[in-house]
Amino acid sequence: MTTDTSPIYDLRGLERSYPSGDGKVDAVAGIDLRIERGEFVVVAGPSGSGKTTLLQLLGALDRPTRGELRFEGRDLAGAGDGELTELRLRRIGFVFQQFNLIPTLTAQQNVEAAIAPTGAPGRAAQARAAELLGRVGLGSRARHLPSQLSGGEQQRVAIARALANRPDVLLADEPTGNLDSATGQEIMSLIHSLHADGLTIVLITHDPAIAGSAPRVIRLRDGRVDPSGAPLAATA
Repeated sequence: MTTDTSPIYDLRGLERSYPSGDGKVDAVAGIDLRIERGEFVVVAGPSGSGKTTLLQLLGALDRPTRGELRFEGRDLAGAGDGELTELRLRRIGFVFQQFNLIPTLTAQQNVEAAIAPTGAPGRAAQARAAELLGRVGLGSRARHLPSQLSGGEQQRVAIARALANRPDVLLADEPTGNLDSATGQEIMSLIHSLHADGLTIVLITHDPAIAGSAPRVIRLRDGRVDPSGAPLAATA
């Protein structure tokens, strides 16, 4: 991880619009936001508030329509496709609600697959994957296929994969959404431990319990930051 003291993200007037019929939909409608290195930030809000669109922009998976999106001082709006690909590979880790593991590969091989595009030697990739699976509590399950793992174990593999190339930030999109509450708490404990080790975390959720456990919560409504700070409604 870099030791640069500039913010990891600096958003100014960020917008993302999509065509809709004769008009457009403003999924992100002018966000000013600064996220410091080492922060744990939850982006919360109801469905349709712009959470996922914002995370896609932060992860260089989409480009803004207008405004500035600076990652480590670089404006991603003007970056080339190759630069964004390299950024996603080496600087940003992703965890999604769906585990997205390759079903024919073992846990170990799924993590190694994330390292392969960097050109790291095979033994180094194997050692790194084994290290990370141990870090997430799955050292003894490294040779198991995803079908032989529980949902919580699959998400742990997904987290290990996200950490494979030592990213500066982990972006998590509803990482407990497909898990029961007890397993979800275990995954959140793991994510909090990664933050305690110094990793920057940006996590989106509609779960008030998860939002309540974060040191900083940004609430979105209709694509904008909700200045009221109104709490999320409890889920059924």
